[in-house]
Amino acid sequence: MSIPLEDLVTDIVGKAQRGLGLSDTDLADRIGIEISELEAVKQVRGVAFAEVEKLARALELGPKSLVAIAEGKYNPTVTMPKTGFFQSNTTYGDMTVNSYLVWDAETGLAAAFDTGADCTPVLEEIKKRNLTLQDVYLTHTHIDHVVDLDRLLEKAGGSVGVHVNEAEALDKAATFKPGVTFSLGKLHIETRDTSGHSAGGTTFLIHGLDRPLAIVGDALFAGSAGGIKTDYRAGLKRVRDNILSAQDGTILAPGHGPLTTVIQEKTSNPFFPGFRRPEAQDI
Repeated sequence: MSIPLEDLVTDIVGKAQRGLGLSDTDLADRIGIEISELEAVKQVRGVAFAEVEKLARALELGPKSLVAIAEGKYNPTVTMPKTGFFQSNTTYGDMTVNSYLVWDAETGLAAAFDTGADCTPVLEEIKKRNLTLQDVYLTHTHIDHVVDLDRLLEKAGGSVGVHVNEAEALDKAATFKPGVTFSLGKLHIETRDTSGHSAGGTTFLIHGLDRPLAIVGDALFAGSAGGIKTDYRAGLKRVRDNILSAQDGTILAPGHGPLTTVIQEKTSNPFFPGFRRPEAQDI
């Protein structure tokens, strides 16, 4: 499944600028340019790398990563698990949204993560593989991630548990506090707090597949991050501590955009320049 990056360079710059609470005047002053020059620099268009570096430093971003995304050179690659994982990408308004299905191959028990705009692909995968949907886990409750929940529960049949972070209580869902671990056959689902984009944003780290996997919702995208509504730096720290602390080969399954891995985001995501290795310094 070929899915483009969720964010353009202007989206990344805008999220960082809003997160830090900087006006255009503030940002131009930090860079040392006239405000009339700012738009071209923010688009990383027709400007010298030195100007991009000043912009990135002002926004606490990695300049080389920012340029790579502006030039269309960042395209993460992922080796998929041999079995037990399915990605759905459906259209919601003018964007697409991801949802996922994970299952234990031995027992046939499955869990859905979010619903996307249309749960049909997930339902079809369940039927094709003769799986039993045991649970639905919600990374957060923004409408594009839960809009088809009622239909998913109805069509799946049986008794399906729905789980959501206690900070985003929802009808029909049992609440949990991040840190609890759930079971799915022989798989284990660890919950980690990655709030910031939403009050109850949660990452689900799946143990037991042949590749480590984390369903991250909108906390992190390939080459970007979800817009952090409050306490911007703390939100990024939770991503560093609770997502990018996983094994380098861990597959990251975001709410929008393509799959990626921990190591690729450590080395290529502009929001996390502190992870750069000495031979690839970007700070």
